[in-house]
Amino acid sequence: VASVTAAMLASVIVCIAYTQRFAMAVAALQSLMIAVMLELPIGVLLATVAGCIVAIAQLKQVRQRFTLIRMGFISGVVVAIVVCIGQLSRVQIVEGIYEAVLTEALWAAAGAIIVGFFVLGVLPFIEKAFKVTTAMTLLELGDMNHPLLKRLAQQAPGTFNHSLTLATMAESAAEAIGADGLLVRVGAYFHDCGKLNKPEYFIENQGGGPNKHDKLSPAMSLLIIVGHVKDGIEMAREYHLPPVLQHFIESHHGTTLVEYFFHAAKKRQSEDDQPDEIEFRYPAPKPQTREAAILLLCDSVEAATRVMPDPNPRRIEQFVHQQAMKRLMDGQFADAQLTLAELNTIEEAITKSLCGIYHGRIAYPEDKRDEPKPAESDRAAG
Repeated sequence: VASVTAAMLASVIVCIAYTQRFAMAVAALQSLMIAVMLELPIGVLLATVAGCIVAIAQLKQVRQRFTLIRMGFISGVVVAIVVCIGQLSRVQIVEGIYEAVLTEALWAAAGAIIVGFFVLGVLPFIEKAFKVTTAMTLLELGDMNHPLLKRLAQQAPGTFNHSLTLATMAESAAEAIGADGLLVRVGAYFHDCGKLNKPEYFIENQGGGPNKHDKLSPAMSLLIIVGHVKDGIEMAREYHLPPVLQHFIESHHGTTLVEYFFHAAKKRQSEDDQPDEIEFRYPAPKPQTREAAILLLCDSVEAATRVMPDPNPRRIEQFVHQQAMKRLMDGQFADAQLTLAELNTIEEAITKSLCGIYHGRIAYPEDKRDEPKPAESDRAAG
């Protein structure tokens, strides 16, 4: 019983900290080593392996606390059945044997259930020790009542709505290639939190008012625009966001060119003193994961389609492809382990999302009965 419980506990922790495949290998090797060192019968070895495999198979994503409890109970039932079969197949049937085997099976099942409750209790410590973020934690961080998200909604409503739209697009694109949609969705919520320091300098928060950059030089405007990445990282640390979310903040522009102010600077300076392109690029790292690369592409596409004239499906599809190829040729996806086939699938998913956002509307006919009659109009004018 102790060997089954210990093996399951270690396997579950490894599964949460790393991957299911790696946890399966660790479980098999660990079960074999325990059985050899303690000279356990084959039935106990099979029960240990079966319990570990069943437990790991249920932990693809830990989205709810009940997932760990359910894992413990299901694994307990499987372990109990395997223990009964293994014990009864190797011993002689004598008086009281059924009660002894049943007691041993129940103890083994109880050990598996205890593993579920124990891991649930120490899960925050596991995440901190191994620097991992489970789906359950992501769901908690993605709650709109999070203090940082509430600040974003109140102080930078344009940025907040941009983040919500971006989250929907990026999640569907990530799920289309089998990436972590929940991770990229929550990452999109926080990616522009650095704009909270100077929200009025970003066009989505100006509400049609005067553009504050009109009174600044391109170089000064560049410092403000690029600075929101650094400000976002500092804010993420202040609110204790996990490193996996901080990467979305620091890499959502990669090393792309701030084109608007680069061209503005070129117009202001003479041909003999043109600015260097490297001076107008974001200093942040390039995306290191597929999810971060998806967010970078969605961010550039979503912002640009807002000013697109007549955003019909054909134009949107062409524009998304152009932006994807532009970022690809600029080397922004070099470290993200993203294949061309996956990039094509991402383009299709983004296009579908944008077509849903900018779908056409039916022009409703006007009711002529609501229009003033000529005589009434004349009297009103008089």
